[in-house]
Amino acid sequence: MVIPTFNRGDLVIRALDSVMAQSRPPEEVIVVDDGSTDGSGARIRDTFPSVRVVRQENGGVSSARNRGIGVAGGDFIAFLDSDDEWLPEKLEQQLARMASDEAAVLCHTDEIWIRRGRRVNPMKKHRKHGGRIFEKCLPLCVISPSSALVTHSLLDEVGWFDEDLKACEDYDLWLRVCARYPVSYIDEPLVVKHGGHSDQLSQRYWGMDRFRIHALDKILRTGVLDTQQAAMARATLQRKAAIYIAGARKRGKLSEAARYETSYLT
Repeated sequence: MVIPTFNRGDLVIRALDSVMAQSRPPEEVIVVDDGSTDGSGARIRDTFPSVRVVRQENGGVSSARNRGIGVAGGDFIAFLDSDDEWLPEKLEQQLARMASDEAAVLCHTDEIWIRRGRRVNPMKKHRKHGGRIFEKCLPLCVISPSSALVTHSLLDEVGWFDEDLKACEDYDLWLRVCARYPVSYIDEPLVVKHGGHSDQLSQRYWGMDRFRIHALDKILRTGVLDTQQAAMARATLQRKAAIYIAGARKRGKLSEAARYETSYLT
């Protein structure tokens, strides 16, 4: 399993505590220290000697996850963001589900949301699903990396995380997966997702849909979508582009608005 982290010393220790408390521990635990300056790497090594810490210059979450994928040796890879936690039976239940369905390439679970220390209920649009969910993946990301267990061969087939995306890199990857395969879903909250803090990517960038627009444009260009999928993806791209263009104009970003209009609405 792979945990990317950057300057989250206390949080990554909490994440690792939840990994070590698994009823079925992972065969290997890889933490990619993405250029932390808070001593996270040394603290992890002291607290969890069995954890493999791989340090790299700061390259972002996609680069860190990809580095972890590259050194992982197992047939399955699970991800955990350093600010999240697994509940104790998470990995055991997922591995059992994958073993019961030899065709399964990805399994994800329901989750508990904590925002600024308080439990909140996700909106309907964030509801999780299994099966053929490409259409449900189009509006926004509906699979959390922290809940995903995937086969290494799947990642090799569809490609790893896009390091050119500053955000929505998970949205991009799950589009590529769900365009090709159904996914398995455990309708039980087995992950605790913590949010609302300032270093989250969703808090850092204005106009998050521009990253989704890029992902949609990219998958449309690959030719992997069938006719119906392509029509749905194109319609979603145009809706998101129109909203983004309106927002850019409101903020005085007229050249950017014109560029998106030329690229996606003409």
